Amino acid sequence: MQIVIVDSSRVVLQIIASLIEPRGHAVHPFTDSERALEFLAATPAVRVLITSLEVRPLCGLELCWSARLLAESRGPLHVITMSSARNVRSLAEALDSGADDFIEKPPSAEELNARLRAAERLTTMQEELIRLAETDPLTGSYNRRAFFNRARAAVAQDPRPDAVSAILLDIDHFKRINDEHGHDVGDVAIKAVADLISGSGIAGRLGGEEFAVILPGRDLGEAVAHAERLRGDVQALRIPGAKGPIALSCSFGVSTWRDGDSVEALVKRADVALYAAKGGGRNRVVPDQGAGVHAVAG
Repeated sequence: MQIVIVDSSRVVLQIIASLIEPRGHAVHPFTDSERALEFLAATPAVRVLITSLEVRPLCGLELCWSARLLAESRGPLHVITMSSARNVRSLAEALDSGADDFIEKPPSAEELNARLRAAERLTTMQEELIRLAETDPLTGSYNRRAFFNRARAAVAQDPRPDAVSAILLDIDHFKRINDEHGHDVGDVAIKAVADLISGSGIAGRLGGEEFAVILPGRDLGEAVAHAERLRGDVQALRIPGAKGPIALSCSFGVSTWRDGDSVEALVKRADVALYAAKGGGRNRVVPDQGAGVHAVAG
């Protein structure tokens, strides 16, 4: 595991690192708690924070609280606090401030590594629970909730939200595929389309045979061109069926960011454009109304 250790004493940092590095852990030591917090924010792979309560400029309790808030968006983080003054009040304050565990300083190698093994079990379980909560079980893509959460976070971090676009796509005549070839073949078709869009920005399955892609840093023209490439890729797919290979096509709606927009509004306009693509003959790419780009048909 990657572990951040924070203590005002470099000697203590060296001692603790020497106890856990032989077990294969990667240790990142800090004497400055604010720098440690910045590192945690920039390094989601870190799974454990070990901090003394007596650190500066953020005290240990403040660091625990800030790290816990940070973990809500960066992923599982197990926080262990250390103090040479073990008492009920210190333990209660640490736990109330977001710590998961408390250990006396200096810790013994046996106790510290046992607690790290427990931390690894817990964070691994949390990662799996998060994966299950965010993942569509059929395709492995983001589910609807995770897709919108990731899209909002990407837009919030983008310095140019006006260059964010959305693509909605839907498998054409999907009911016919299920009726004529069976739901197993329909599932294979859904998986195949999900695999095609998996490398496209932030991609998710919104439900049924409908998918969405958010493209940060792409304007409308670039998004339409990307959707057209995806349309061609889908058209080239052949799904194995009992009566021979089955061809697919998808319809696409594309929208781009407007002043005062939200991710929901962006996706809604792409959905309206998708509806127009379905009504206009399917197997085509249609931008949202007023975008000034003509539909591209297959």
